[in-house]
Amino acid sequence: MKIPCRLGEPLPRRVAVFRALQLGDLLCTIPAWRALRMALPQAEIMLVGLASARSLAARFAHYLDEFCEFPGYPGLPEQAPRGGDFPAFLTFMQAKQFDLVLQMHGNGTITNPLIGLFGARFAAGFFVPGGYCPDAQRFLPYPIHEPEIWRHLRLLEFLGIPLQGHELEFPLREEDKEQLHALAEAEQLSRQGYVCIHAGARAPARRWPPEHFAAVADGLASRGFCTVLTGTAEEACVTRAVRDAMAAPVLDLTGKTNLGTLAALLDEAHVLICNDTGVSHLAAALRIPSVVIFHGISELQGWPPLNRQLHRVLCRIPSVTPDEVLAEVDDLLRKERRQRAQSSTVDIGPRMGSRWFSVGSSKAVHS
Repeated sequence: MKIPCRLGEPLPRRVAVFRALQLGDLLCTIPAWRALRMALPQAEIMLVGLASARSLAARFAHYLDEFCEFPGYPGLPEQAPRGGDFPAFLTFMQAKQFDLVLQMHGNGTITNPLIGLFGARFAAGFFVPGGYCPDAQRFLPYPIHEPEIWRHLRLLEFLGIPLQGHELEFPLREEDKEQLHALAEAEQLSRQGYVCIHAGARAPARRWPPEHFAAVADGLASRGFCTVLTGTAEEACVTRAVRDAMAAPVLDLTGKTNLGTLAALLDEAHVLICNDTGVSHLAAALRIPSVVIFHGISELQGWPPLNRQLHRVLCRIPSVTPDEVLAEVDDLLRKERRQRAQSSTVDIGPRMGSRWFSVGSSKAVHS
């Protein structure tokens, strides 16, 4: 394959991808990683990210060869900078002698000067028009009005890298299911169909009120579904508020799942109901129906799932109502029942997550 000259000659053999962000942000760049690997199959590709991204990088070893923990930097809010670790980090990065550093961390206002310290042969990424642009040939004006997935695909297009689809992905492992089934609560999951509710979000401003989630959970219980609350240990106070406001019993798995077991849990759920947070992108990657509640118009530009048939997006000021969420869930469940009924009358192909896919097509729906 002939790659245009924006990648340089010879083609990069050592590549660093800088994206020191959280789960949802990382999942949104998977289609770009896929295209990068296909274009540079012989290259060594390293992800430079937060410590929490190490396990995700290992799961995507078919796209990434290495992982380097980023110690933080002044002005980047994802973690407090560990200034004492930064000189060793910088020495390590410079010693790698990268051919290419891809800046995939925001619009570049802070990160472009930072990656310039890595000592790579050249860099590529985004810049803000009128601001600092390290290289006009390889830096693209930040496409603020594009969905986050497509922002990074536009960068690869700009560099001359052929795209390999915009679908998210998340490879499940057998040990993910085994660890889920090893939980004491796992027996309850097998008794009836269940729906997952994720009431937390890193930013409090993006959290729908707990009593609204509780009203939805009670409505689903009246429809015969078990409701499963998910969240990190740090979100226990949020899920506790949901649980305390409910009339129906609920299965609370807050703090009891890791990334893999959470994915295995979602994989068998009928639907996920959540705020605008990382778990919504995990559901999109697994092709699990979801209802995602947004609390700001600006986030609607970049962060909703792309497939609006499988994933419903609600945003209303001052707030979305529980009845609106339940109406979307009911519609998704009706469509799921129809899909299962149709699948039982035709030849069917492999089952992926809780969706059926027809023979001759790798995907029936795209996230």
